[in-house]
Amino acid sequence: MQYTTLGNTGLIVSRLSFGAMTFTAGNKSFASVYKTEAADADAMVGRALDAGINFFDTADAYAGGESEIMLGRALKGRRAELVITTKVGNRTGPGLVQSGLSRRHILWSIDQSLKRLDTDFIDFYLAHKEDPHTPLEETLAALDEVVRSGKVRYIGFSNWSAWKVAAAMELQKAHGWAPFTHGQMHYSLLIRDLERDLIPMFQRYGLGLTVWSPLVSGFLSGKYTRENLTDKDNRMSGFDIMPFDKEFGFRLVDRLREIAGAHKASVAQVAIAWLLAKKAVTSVIVGASKSHQLEDNLAAANLELSAQEIANLDELTQPAKVYPNWFSEMVMDGPVKEALTAPKQP
Repeated sequence: MQYTTLGNTGLIVSRLSFGAMTFTAGNKSFASVYKTEAADADAMVGRALDAGINFFDTADAYAGGESEIMLGRALKGRRAELVITTKVGNRTGPGLVQSGLSRRHILWSIDQSLKRLDTDFIDFYLAHKEDPHTPLEETLAALDEVVRSGKVRYIGFSNWSAWKVAAAMELQKAHGWAPFTHGQMHYSLLIRDLERDLIPMFQRYGLGLTVWSPLVSGFLSGKYTRENLTDKDNRMSGFDIMPFDKEFGFRLVDRLREIAGAHKASVAQVAIAWLLAKKAVTSVIVGASKSHQLEDNLAAANLELSAQEIANLDELTQPAKVYPNWFSEMVMDGPVKEALTAPKQP
């Protein structure tokens, strides 16, 4: 297993982390995702620990809190040597106040997560999504409070826009509040949007990056075909939330198979290894509903792609440029720069 420090912290985490989103004790509200019950959950956590993973991820909203409970039980007795992330912000009940990033909801939710995980503190507490209804200052002050109380060691965010993170970081600095340490974001060969603005912003502030759904709901495992994509038993049938061109996706998988064959690896391992090769990426969250899927994903930690293979995949999946990025690049690197820097004719 590979290890690194997360963001500007001194905390050492494994470069593959284990995601417990699929854990359920019977909650069928999201049956295409919540499908890993106690025996399999315990076995997979044990295998992750044996593989050297020390970094585990869950959220209060997963399976109505069942994921936190099951992860806490599976890690019992090993807490002192492990790093746990949980999240707040998504709906956890029918009440109007049981959602969002208000001070009330954050202070209530942290206590519930501590009980469910059966722990005295959370290592990383993340704002799971933006809350347009709560002032940013209120959210940041509440997150600072849970750190100062000793219930949380570090804070971060998930699924936030670049401008809001930058605004938050400046407010935290100005007020002396606990700063964000990292963001948990989606990043994959099929969806590289965060390269435009988020990664430069992460680098500016020294933030770490953890990646959710590196295989795009299993699409980059190579198990899907045009015929079985909507089968009710697979995750894509109920969790097809990420926008990408499916036809392009199938062509990409064909290329991944070629690279995988050269390494005697799997398509999924190549997709994860590409992420691990990116300097901005701290840790990639691997989740699974079956033990053989986890076993396959774990092997990605030992796969090293060549510089040429990485460059080929970079070129093949290059995201379209958007404004003002394309304008800035044109001025800095294109014909406008040439015109501006060309020697003046006498």
